[in-house]
Amino acid sequence: MKVYLPNETSLEVSENSLVKDVALAISEGLFRNAVAGKINGELCDLSATVKEGDLVQIITMKDNEGLEIYRHTCSHVLAQAVKSIYPTCKLAIGPVVENGFYYDIEFKTPIAQEDLQKIEVEMQKIIKSDLPIERFELDRDKAIALCKRFKEPYKVQLIEDLPEDSIISFYKQGAFTDLCRGPHLPSTGKIKAFKLTSLTGAYWRGNSKNKMLTRIYGTAFEKKSQLDEYLLAIEQAKLRDHNKLGRELGYFTTVDTIGQGLPVLLEKGTKTIQVLQRFVEDYEQKKGYILTKTPLMAKSDFYKISGHWDHYRDGMFVMGDEKKDKEVFALRPMTCPFQFQVYLNKPRSYRDLPMRFNETSTLFRNEESGEMHGLIRVRQFTISEGHLACRPDQLEQEFKGCVDVMLYMMKAIGLDKEITYRFSKWDKNNKEKYIGSEEEWERVQDTMRNILDDIGINYTEADGEAAFYGPKLDVQIKNVFGKEDTLVTIQIDFQLAKRFEMVYTDSDGEKKYPYVIHRTSLGCYERTLALLIEKYAGALPTWIAPFQASILSVNDRCEDYCRGIWEKMLEEGLRPNLDLRAEKIGKKIRDAQLDKVPYMLIIGDKELENGNTVGVRHRKLGDLGQMTIDEFIAMVKKEVKELKLD
Repeated sequence: MKVYLPNETSLEVSENSLVKDVALAISEGLFRNAVAGKINGELCDLSATVKEGDLVQIITMKDNEGLEIYRHTCSHVLAQAVKSIYPTCKLAIGPVVENGFYYDIEFKTPIAQEDLQKIEVEMQKIIKSDLPIERFELDRDKAIALCKRFKEPYKVQLIEDLPEDSIISFYKQGAFTDLCRGPHLPSTGKIKAFKLTSLTGAYWRGNSKNKMLTRIYGTAFEKKSQLDEYLLAIEQAKLRDHNKLGRELGYFTTVDTIGQGLPVLLEKGTKTIQVLQRFVEDYEQKKGYILTKTPLMAKSDFYKISGHWDHYRDGMFVMGDEKKDKEVFALRPMTCPFQFQVYLNKPRSYRDLPMRFNETSTLFRNEESGEMHGLIRVRQFTISEGHLACRPDQLEQEFKGCVDVMLYMMKAIGLDKEITYRFSKWDKNNKEKYIGSEEEWERVQDTMRNILDDIGINYTEADGEAAFYGPKLDVQIKNVFGKEDTLVTIQIDFQLAKRFEMVYTDSDGEKKYPYVIHRTSLGCYERTLALLIEKYAGALPTWIAPFQASILSVNDRCEDYCRGIWEKMLEEGLRPNLDLRAEKIGKKIRDAQLDKVPYMLIIGDKELENGNTVGVRHRKLGDLGQMTIDEFIAMVKKEVKELKLD
């Protein structure tokens, strides 16, 4: 029997050969390292049977799929261990995620972080037993019956959602059986290094109306040295975590009685975001943007025109009940239809285009409680939002201009090397999520792809990530733990202008609809602040830092002189902090250092006697010696003007 390999060579094997036989025939070493296989492009277990003419590929731990299979098998070992210790628990799902895996489980009695060690011990026993992992299949009815016999209601729900003619796969390891598509390692003993890392809550299927489950996170690597290296990196990341560091440095706090996802920005956080907002607004003004200020809420009728009421209502905060109340309002989750009213305020000509509107917009989105994280994901946030109306012949140039503004902002704050690009498209298999025809979507997506290619952006494509009204370029970035989020979006909208009757009179006298580009330049300010705290470990560059210098008095004789310097710096547009506490100067310096203030101005009798000098200390460079007040102010202003990054 002849099978084929990816390099276009063929291999003679006997009838009823398995993928592992093919691996063995290729190389003894490859077989030992084999994790799974692919038959005609489909992942499969090493025990899968190959047929005459199949294209067979061997998957090892060097392949991305190999590590994912390794970790997914580890999640099943976790489930088996948990069922052994807590027989009454109910298993939900256990997928692979970036850098690890998790399993969602319903416990009769909640478990705590300290229980993870007990579960790890049981997992080690299962691994040491080297249990064979065997796949079997059942039709839908028998699969449901099996899961009911095992008293696994979440598995039953998963199967019931599948078509009636489905063939359902299970995996058995020892006395434990679990529903799974696979593939898996051939036995539990192949797992060499793992660690359970954390516990959290997670709603079943991500819906807050469903039961809250316990999510156990873990990670696994082929070698213990790789695991140790990863765990060390995680510990170092925790030191930079904005959710910890931002609170310790006094950027923000949260209050239970205010609510989850509603952080309170303290003096430092407020000042830093103000600096960024002014920077963005001033720069965009130079680029021809028109500043707007629009309402934070609107009637449901308004959102019905835009389509948000039908396509985004679950993500909105709604006030009132349409069945009971004459008027129902909702806080805005976006600014676009509000800014459109500025365009609609008077007739527009082709000569008016392009029109660029920007606004520092406060928005509200009803995120799931399990998604909340510090300043990264919140329910109220402020964004550098803008909308451009342009003619078709202006679309590419305006889109490129939006990318240029975004890149300028990213370079200014030092995140330009850390961003990636995703071309987010619609899902043609889920058309009810979107407005517009398939022909329109494909045409606009082709247009956007051509624009991105002309600009020279290196992007990946993702189906199902588009806005309901058009495709978008998502500028992605990872936080300190490797979790990816969207920082900036630039979207092409070919629908909403029609819905709001936004027209312009073209050169031929005809009424036409403009293209609309939705865009942000710095994205969500709260998220950006979180990323900056993590990138710089709290030591923000001088031009962004909430306090650029801390004025430290050596004794009470210097207080008036210190106040004079503080007032002069304020008048020069700088941001000084004044520390006149009755503490020793050594403690004041240490506190300023821990507070990560860029500069410390030490004022003692010598400086008081000189009448115009300060002792300057930098948080990284140490003692910079004596300067006149004017020299120091000029130096800091130069750093600010040049947007200098430490």
